[in-house]
Amino acid sequence: MPERNLIEQAKRGDGSAFEQLVRPYLDLAFRTAFIITRDVADAEDATQAGLIKAHAHLDRFRADAPFRPWLLQIVANEAKNVVRSRVRRRLDPFDDGADRIVISGDDDPAAWIESLERSAWLVAHINRLGEIDRIAIYCRYVLDLSENEMAAVLGCARGTVKSRLHRALGRLRQQIEAERDREEVR
Repeated sequence: MPERNLIEQAKRGDGSAFEQLVRPYLDLAFRTAFIITRDVADAEDATQAGLIKAHAHLDRFRADAPFRPWLLQIVANEAKNVVRSRVRRRLDPFDDGADRIVISGDDDPAAWIESLERSAWLVAHINRLGEIDRIAIYCRYVLDLSENEMAAVLGCARGTVKSRLHRALGRLRQQIEAERDREEVR
Protein backbone atom coordinates (compact mmCIF):
# COMPACT_ATOMS: atom_id res chain seq x y z
CA MET A 1 0.00 0.00 0.00
CA PRO A 2 1.40 3.47 -0.85
CA GLU A 3 2.90 5.45 2.02
CA ARG A 4 0.39 8.30 1.62
CA ASN A 5 -2.53 5.89 2.11
CA LEU A 6 -0.89 4.40 5.19
CA ILE A 7 -0.38 7.89 6.63
CA GLU A 8 -4.02 8.80 6.07
CA GLN A 9 -5.23 5.55 7.63
CA ALA A 10 -2.87 5.96 10.58
CA LYS A 11 -4.11 9.53 11.09
CA ARG A 12 -7.61 8.08 11.37
CA GLY A 13 -6.42 5.80 14.18
CA ASP A 14 -5.50 2.61 12.31
CA GLY A 15 -2.66 1.15 14.40
CA SER A 16 -1.91 -1.51 11.82
CA ALA A 17 -1.38 1.16 9.16
CA PHE A 18 1.05 3.02 11.45
CA GLU A 19 2.94 -0.21 12.07
CA GLN A 20 3.20 -0.85 8.31
CA LEU A 21 4.27 2.76 7.79
CA VAL A 22 7.19 2.70 10.25
CA ARG A 23 8.33 -0.92 9.82
CA PRO A 24 10.68 -0.17 6.87
CA TYR A 25 12.37 2.58 8.91
CA LEU A 26 12.83 0.81 12.26
CA ASP A 27 16.41 -0.31 11.67
CA LEU A 28 17.45 3.09 10.34
CA ALA A 29 15.70 4.84 13.24
CA PHE A 30 17.52 2.63 15.74
CA ARG A 31 20.89 3.16 14.04
CA THR A 32 20.29 6.91 14.02
CA ALA A 33 19.54 6.84 17.75
CA PHE A 34 22.58 4.63 18.39
CA ILE A 35 24.91 7.00 16.58
CA ILE A 36 23.74 9.79 18.85
CA THR A 37 23.48 7.90 22.16
CA ARG A 38 26.27 5.37 21.56
CA ASP A 39 24.42 2.92 23.79
CA VAL A 40 22.15 0.08 22.67
CA ALA A 41 19.63 0.35 25.52
CA ASP A 42 19.44 4.14 25.22
CA ALA A 43 19.05 3.87 21.44
CA GLU A 44 16.21 1.38 21.89
CA ASP A 45 14.52 3.71 24.40
CA ALA A 46 14.96 6.74 22.14
CA THR A 47 13.62 4.83 19.14
CA GLN A 48 10.58 3.65 21.07
CA ALA A 49 9.94 7.13 22.48
CA GLY A 50 10.33 8.59 18.98
CA LEU A 51 7.82 6.14 17.53
CA ILE A 52 5.34 6.93 20.30
CA LYS A 53 5.76 10.66 19.67
CA ALA A 54 5.45 10.21 15.91
CA HIS A 55 2.22 8.28 16.41
CA ALA A 56 0.86 10.85 18.85
CA HIS A 57 1.72 13.79 16.56
CA LEU A 58 0.91 12.22 13.21
CA ASP A 59 -1.81 14.83 12.77
CA ARG A 60 0.98 17.45 12.55
CA PHE A 61 2.71 15.65 9.68
CA ARG A 62 2.49 17.67 6.45
CA ALA A 63 1.05 15.56 3.65
CA ASP A 64 3.47 17.07 1.09
CA ALA A 65 6.57 16.19 3.15
CA PRO A 66 8.51 12.92 3.04
CA PHE A 67 7.78 10.70 6.06
CA ARG A 68 11.25 9.17 6.62
CA PRO A 69 13.11 12.44 7.47
CA TRP A 70 10.22 13.51 9.71
CA LEU A 71 10.40 10.25 11.65
CA LEU A 72 14.22 10.35 11.85
CA GLN A 73 14.12 13.90 13.19
CA ILE A 74 11.78 12.84 15.99
CA VAL A 75 13.95 9.84 16.87
CA ALA A 76 17.13 11.97 16.72
CA ASN A 77 15.57 14.55 19.04
CA GLU A 78 14.63 11.81 21.50
CA ALA A 79 18.18 10.42 21.33
CA LYS A 80 19.60 13.89 22.00
CA ASN A 81 17.27 14.17 25.00
CA VAL A 82 18.62 10.86 26.32
CA VAL A 83 22.21 12.14 25.99
CA ARG A 84 21.34 15.44 27.71
CA SER A 85 19.64 13.50 30.50
CA ARG A 86 22.68 11.26 30.84
CA VAL A 87 24.98 14.28 31.09
CA ARG A 88 22.76 15.79 33.77
CA ARG A 89 23.07 12.54 35.73
CA ARG A 90 26.87 12.86 35.32
CA LEU A 91 27.28 9.66 33.36
CA ASP A 92 29.86 9.48 30.62
CA PRO A 93 27.96 9.98 27.34
CA PHE A 94 30.86 8.59 25.35
CA ASP A 95 31.29 5.10 26.77
CA ASP A 96 33.28 2.84 24.51
CA GLY A 97 30.69 1.49 22.09
CA ALA A 98 30.93 -1.58 19.90
CA ASP A 99 30.22 0.41 16.74
CA ARG A 100 32.10 -0.66 13.65
CA ILE A 101 32.39 0.56 10.10
CA VAL A 102 33.06 -2.38 7.82
CA ILE A 103 35.45 -1.26 5.11
CA SER A 104 35.76 -4.53 3.20
CA GLY A 105 33.27 -7.29 2.59
CA ASP A 106 36.03 -9.71 1.52
CA ASP A 107 35.58 -13.43 2.18
CA ASP A 108 39.30 -13.85 2.83
CA PRO A 109 39.78 -14.11 6.64
CA ALA A 110 43.06 -12.17 6.58
CA ALA A 111 41.49 -9.38 4.53
CA TRP A 112 38.47 -9.40 6.82
CA ILE A 113 40.67 -9.06 9.95
CA GLU A 114 42.67 -6.29 8.30
CA SER A 115 39.41 -4.58 7.39
CA LEU A 116 38.20 -4.81 11.01
CA GLU A 117 41.47 -3.31 12.21
CA ARG A 118 41.19 -0.42 9.73
CA SER A 119 37.55 -0.04 10.71
CA ALA A 120 38.37 0.13 14.42
CA TRP A 121 41.13 2.66 13.69
CA LEU A 122 38.76 4.85 11.68
CA VAL A 123 35.93 4.57 14.24
CA ALA A 124 38.38 5.57 17.00
CA HIS A 125 39.33 8.69 15.04
CA ILE A 126 35.70 9.57 14.27
CA ASN A 127 34.73 9.07 17.91
CA ARG A 128 37.37 11.60 19.00
CA LEU A 129 35.59 14.30 17.01
CA GLY A 130 32.99 16.58 18.54
CA GLU A 131 29.41 15.35 18.67
CA ILE A 132 28.15 17.32 15.66
CA ASP A 133 31.10 16.27 13.49
CA ARG A 134 30.77 12.63 14.54
CA ILE A 135 27.03 12.50 13.91
CA ALA A 136 27.39 14.23 10.52
CA ILE A 137 29.99 11.69 9.34
CA TYR A 138 28.02 8.69 10.61
CA CYS A 139 24.76 9.97 9.12
CA ARG A 140 26.32 10.37 5.70
CA TYR A 141 28.73 7.46 5.46
CA VAL A 142 27.25 4.81 7.76
CA LEU A 143 23.52 5.48 7.54
CA ASP A 144 23.77 6.81 3.96
CA LEU A 145 21.20 9.52 4.67
CA SER A 146 20.30 12.12 2.07
CA GLU A 147 21.00 15.81 2.70
CA ASN A 148 17.34 16.36 3.63
CA GLU A 149 17.41 13.47 6.09
CA MET A 150 20.72 14.66 7.56
CA ALA A 151 19.25 18.13 8.00
CA ALA A 152 16.35 16.60 9.93
CA VAL A 153 18.64 14.52 12.15
CA LEU A 154 21.13 17.35 12.74
CA GLY A 155 18.40 19.93 13.25
CA CYS A 156 19.77 22.38 10.70
CA ALA A 157 18.97 23.75 7.26
CA ARG A 158 19.72 21.56 4.25
CA GLY A 159 22.33 24.05 3.05
CA THR A 160 24.19 23.75 6.35
CA VAL A 161 24.59 19.98 5.99
CA LYS A 162 27.29 20.21 3.30
CA SER A 163 29.34 22.75 5.23
CA ARG A 164 29.07 20.75 8.49
CA LEU A 165 30.11 17.57 6.73
CA HIS A 166 32.96 19.35 4.94
CA ARG A 167 34.26 20.81 8.21
CA ALA A 168 33.87 17.46 9.99
CA LEU A 169 35.85 15.66 7.30
CA GLY A 170 38.48 18.40 7.43
CA ARG A 171 38.86 17.98 11.20
CA LEU A 172 39.04 14.19 10.78
CA ARG A 173 41.74 14.61 8.13
CA GLN A 174 43.72 16.99 10.40
CA GLN A 175 43.46 14.56 13.29
CA ILE A 176 44.71 11.64 11.18
CA GLU A 177 47.55 13.70 9.70
CA ALA A 178 48.58 14.90 13.16
CA GLU A 179 48.74 11.29 14.36
CA ARG A 180 50.86 10.29 11.36
CA ASP A 181 53.21 13.24 12.00
CA ARG A 182 53.58 12.18 15.66
CA GLU A 183 54.34 8.59 14.58
CA GLU A 184 56.97 9.77 12.08
CA VAL A 185 58.74 11.73 14.84
CA ARG A 186 58.94 8.58 17.00
